[in-house]
Amino acid sequence: MSERIRIPRDKENDYSNEWASIRREFIQEKTGAELNHVGQYSFDPGVLPGNIENFVGVAQLPIGIAGPLLINGEHAQGEFYIPLATTEGTLVASYSRGMRLLSECGGAKTTVVEQFMQRAPAFLFEDARAARGFGDWVNENFPQIKEVAESTTSVGKLIHIQQWSVAKTRYLRFNYTTGDAAGQNMVGKATFAACEWIKNTYPDDVNYLLSGNMDTDKKHSHLNMLHTRGKRVIAEAVFERDKLKRIMGVDSRILAKARNVANTGAILAGAAYNGPHSANGIASLFIATGQDEANVVESHAGLVSSELQDNDDLYMAVTLPSLIVATYGGGTGLPTQRECLNMLGCYGKGKANKLAEIVTATVLAGDISLASAVLAGDWVSSHDQLGRNR
Repeated sequence: MSERIRIPRDKENDYSNEWASIRREFIQEKTGAELNHVGQYSFDPGVLPGNIENFVGVAQLPIGIAGPLLINGEHAQGEFYIPLATTEGTLVASYSRGMRLLSECGGAKTTVVEQFMQRAPAFLFEDARAARGFGDWVNENFPQIKEVAESTTSVGKLIHIQQWSVAKTRYLRFNYTTGDAAGQNMVGKATFAACEWIKNTYPDDVNYLLSGNMDTDKKHSHLNMLHTRGKRVIAEAVFERDKLKRIMGVDSRILAKARNVANTGAILAGAAYNGPHSANGIASLFIATGQDEANVVESHAGLVSSELQDNDDLYMAVTLPSLIVATYGGGTGLPTQRECLNMLGCYGKGKANKLAEIVTATVLAGDISLASAVLAGDWVSSHDQLGRNR
């Protein structure tokens, strides 16, 4: 075996233009690839500690603006221009079209129902009865567990602990609120402190894994559809029949029938989302605003509900039960992402619910646009016109 050649780094001050350049030269020497575009960026690498390692440059992804989008939320109120980072032609145009229809029909009504972030340790015992007895002890000692967990954070609050027994293992799911941070690291630290206290305080011997994988971190699960991870957010609107016909070229009655067919297809496929394409708007907004892009896999899951009303207007709602967003911490403070958050009035503390409502309303706009395009025959033609890199 040849000797492993390490990527160059400076243990004292690795976040500098000098060391980024050294690593680009290293990559060119080893691979032959020139990183001229990667190496062009406009911010000081000194802002990056905590966000990345072995920094060499940036991935420049186009950002387009969709909108305006009218939202009647509890936190997001008024018209918003939505930054979408994507390489898919027609996407921004399609979302803008949906936002036009939404706005002409009075806007999207948005509601944040609840919000939790989890860490789910598993405690190991000699038999099932010992595991059951431990669960009773946890319930009795919840106030002390809560105090220990919350001692690690000024923001996180432990709300409740769910429990399941399987064989001789007791799975616990700690549910926290985390303010304006996504909170995965926050709740991991808090739960570790709580588990160590439990291990040292419980009258019998007990061992645990900090994650028994029931938190389903960055994985879709039906558990999160039922028990919120992140934020449960609903965006709803009534699309007037005449405006659907004028702007989208479809009849509300045909669209309602198509929704029934699409629901059955989603069930048949075992899909995590029964609407047209929640992940497109979520991913594009996540990248633009500095969210953890891996959380798209949890956040995109959800339910589209529709109802044809007596006057043939169409009620439609998007429910996202595990939307994970932040306006503070993580990548939200990086220069480009902060600009996009400022565009939405969503940077900093006290803004996470506002951002969640904007994301969910954006999904609703994209879904009504794509669903209409499929029926009106615009889906293929629009991609052929706008989505080809000529």
